[in-house]
Amino acid sequence: MLIVQIKEGDNIEKALKKYKKKFEKTGVVKELRERTKFIKPSIRRRETIIKAAYRLKLQNGLIEK
Repeated sequence: MLIVQIKEGDNIEKALKKYKKKFEKTGVVKELRERTKFIKPSIRRRETIIKAAYRLKLQNGLIEK
């Protein structure tokens, strides 16, 4: 359960903004979207390897963003 502390005199828009930010950080929506489709473990592994190789190339300066 998310709790947003607000000070006396704060408006509702500020509280909603804080709540939305906290909710987004929890990753609930992202996880629900991932669960809607099944991805084989081998494909997941392949994607992580490709991402790691890309990051390594970025660090070494072989690819410019």
